[in-house]
Amino acid sequence: MLSRRAFGGSALALLGASTIVPARAQAPVFARGPAPATIQPLASSRVVRPELLRKALAALQQHGSSIPRHDRIAIADFSLPSSQPRFYMVDMANSMATTLLVTHGSGSDPSHTGYLQRFSNSEGSNASSEGAFVTGDYYVGKHGRSQRLMGLDETNYRALQRALVVHSAWYADPDMVKTHGQLGRSQGCFAVSEGDLDQVFARLGAGRMIYSAKI
Repeated sequence: MLSRRAFGGSALALLGASTIVPARAQAPVFARGPAPATIQPLASSRVVRPELLRKALAALQQHGSSIPRHDRIAIADFSLPSSQPRFYMVDMANSMATTLLVTHGSGSDPSHTGYLQRFSNSEGSNASSEGAFVTGDYYVGKHGRSQRLMGLDETNYRALQRALVVHSAWYADPDMVKTHGQLGRSQGCFAVSEGDLDQVFARLGAGRMIYSAKI
């Protein structure tokens, strides 16, 4: 866990970062299924918007005692449409990040515009939730290999009982953007491309933060 001084230094470095390259990490051990292969670059790379990064870093500091590992975080920028890479994997040590496509929930975009319209923490809403999540264990369920999430804010504390998780889905594949101009929608989960799942799991691991917001 980063000290307050180290955390502050990382935050300043990240906010001033302009070079974005893939981070590297050790592959986690899955509850079922093989460990991922050697990490390769993700779909694309870009800089996290400063105001969103500030909020994510503030959330990491606020919930620090509930988040065991501060070396890497993920940020979902739901201000962007689903056709754009908007799921950032941020390496706190070297001030670099990578990003890829991620879905939002159907309840957050009832008309399927490709843009998240609203968040919800309600059961049965099928909507994405905003706020800070801490990653949990891996399991195999109806979506295949998945990772549990615990919500840390008033806006997402039902994440575990709503089964909001990280998983892969065919409707999160880049070909969906080529064909339909947008991704499909999840039931509120962070769904990524089947081809990206191993790399996402390798970077996240258990005990790290995912921050979800629309600014």
